[in-house]
Amino acid sequence: MRKNTKKITELVLKAARKARQEINDEPEPNLTKHIKWPVECIVGPGLEGAIACESKIGYVNGTKGCLIYRGYDIFDLCAYSTYEEVSYLLLRGSLPTASQLKVFKKELVDCRNVPNTLRLLFNFPVEEMNPMAALRIGVNLMRQEFTYVDQDDSSLAEVDIGTDEDSIPMETVPRGGKRAIYEFKIRQRDKKLKLLKNKLKTAVGYESCFHLISGVASIAAAIVRIQQGHFPIDPDPSLSHAANLIYMMTGKKPSPEEERIMDIMLILHADHGMNASTFAAMVVASTLSDIYLSIGSGIAALNGPLHGGANERVLHMLREIGDVKNVQSWYKNARKKKRKIMGFGHRVYKAYDPRARILSPLAGYLAKNNEESSSLFQISQSLEKEVTSTLGIEKNIFPNVDFYSGIVYHALGILPRFFTPMFAVSRVAGWTARVKEYLGNNRIFRPRAMYIGPFNKQYVPIEERGNKP
Repeated sequence: MRKNTKKITELVLKAARKARQEINDEPEPNLTKHIKWPVECIVGPGLEGAIACESKIGYVNGTKGCLIYRGYDIFDLCAYSTYEEVSYLLLRGSLPTASQLKVFKKELVDCRNVPNTLRLLFNFPVEEMNPMAALRIGVNLMRQEFTYVDQDDSSLAEVDIGTDEDSIPMETVPRGGKRAIYEFKIRQRDKKLKLLKNKLKTAVGYESCFHLISGVASIAAAIVRIQQGHFPIDPDPSLSHAANLIYMMTGKKPSPEEERIMDIMLILHADHGMNASTFAAMVVASTLSDIYLSIGSGIAALNGPLHGGANERVLHMLREIGDVKNVQSWYKNARKKKRKIMGFGHRVYKAYDPRARILSPLAGYLAKNNEESSSLFQISQSLEKEVTSTLGIEKNIFPNVDFYSGIVYHALGILPRFFTPMFAVSRVAGWTARVKEYLGNNRIFRPRAMYIGPFNKQYVPIEERGNKP
């Protein structure tokens, strides 16, 4: 496949060279060191700027426009790696050897089949549901298919993690180690549960992470098929994760170029710091809930239009513009009305999003073979010039990952309503890695709100409160 996709690798490396000419990747000293608790930081609304934990998984330098997974630059990973390899890296902490990757790929392939989950899911009106809502239900049903967590005799004794000092009343005295370790009374399990445990897994182990990475892809593809009026397709064990995802959605095996670009899409979306969906998953996990419910929370957060749905809105915006000749007048009118230009600006980045640097040439590469995609790409290029020549100079507003990802998905034959599920399919690797890392030294999240309400109000009996409607 690599020979057939050499051009794609060259496009990624060219984007990398341009990025490195414009910026340097010097890390921020205040955000790349061990924390000495308690930490002082400036916190804005929505916990902006708050430091919640240490992490070795990913680093975003918004000022420089850099994205790193476990020390590896995103440009290098997109040029040379695969989603399977990146998933292993995020979960295990290092790039796999050839033998380790072979075993890991087999584990992912073995986890693609989720027959009982799909059978139960299709008892719901999936064809009428928001695809992200259906996906979240599917993850919950995976919990039932692959774990024994809801068995009556299951207990937290299976959870070998640090926990919070005040979260569970059955705690023993802390041992004074680097993390809080607690012991739980182990109840006698009957023979039936012991037999069950040989087939099923805990809901916090690596096996559950593998099931989620593969299973979420299979469920998402099945939802796409059902909502387009088709029957789901069984996974093909001979295909890569990216190729199988396209195959299970479209019924057609992708070309090497399509497979490689989908692979890069999955790598680009695999992790991105303490974003809303990652934080949501970690908050749920910190309560000692299981990883399936935690990932379900990540899916719920990602569904919001301020998080996962932006690329769909970008495509609608480009279609609204209609023609490259309309870009200048449309943009002038949008600025006059103070309308938000979708796909530009980012909560973190004050420079060009490195993911957008990669996706721009890939969108152009794919668009050549699709008339509508070609038109959308030309409009996007013209709009980018208008925005960066004004807002880029005035406010450091540049394209983000959503601006070009929708064009790529569209060129791959994916409808806009399924863009966010594709985001979730990719981000499962980052979600599971972050949850596993945090549980290794867990402390339940417990921020406070500033109370600004009244005090000393007197209770008035209901019969004395008047008759206001």
